[in-house]
Amino acid sequence: MARRPDLVGLTVLAMLSVRPGHPYELHRFIIDTHKDYVTGLPRSLYHAVDKLAGQELIVPVETSREGRRPERTIYEITDEGRRELATRLRALLDDPGGERRVFTAAVSLIGVLPVPDALQSLRTRAAALDGNLTGLNAHLKALRDSGLPEVLTIELDYEQALTKAELAWIGQLIARLESGELHWSDTLNRDQLGNVLDAS
Repeated sequence: MARRPDLVGLTVLAMLSVRPGHPYELHRFIIDTHKDYVTGLPRSLYHAVDKLAGQELIVPVETSREGRRPERTIYEITDEGRRELATRLRALLDDPGGERRVFTAAVSLIGVLPVPDALQSLRTRAAALDGNLTGLNAHLKALRDSGLPEVLTIELDYEQALTKAELAWIGQLIARLESGELHWSDTLNRDQLGNVLDAS
């Protein structure tokens, strides 16, 4: 059985790849930007931070206290953490076999990848989806040609519609990236995330 992806840990790595922060800041950012695929807050977030620190993918760099508030430890991502983030994120973007919410999570964090890497992963996913759709179409045709009532294959019809919709959306996203209509850079990410964190 495949291990479920750690979406909380992935999100922490992605946010810390933009700038160092403490768990409370990360928590506020997740809520403010509606990263609804992150569940179990705040406990899941603190658990993910502890786990990533134990794996040396992030490291504490500073502890501070403001007034009577509890101490807050600021973390930053390590070089190994950056490599792990890119590997995990590309794997989730590449493979259309997982849950749809996993792809939603991966797309919401796609801006931490260089645009060429994002494009490569999206093209890989599109090719896999196209293959899946071809197989699904053939399967549906064979079932219907056999005389099976259509109502007994309605779930396959639904899956076909979802696959077509995702493939069309990815095609549009690829076109926007290739044309330069949609683009990002490390500097842009850093400024945008910094503004949100500073406002939290």
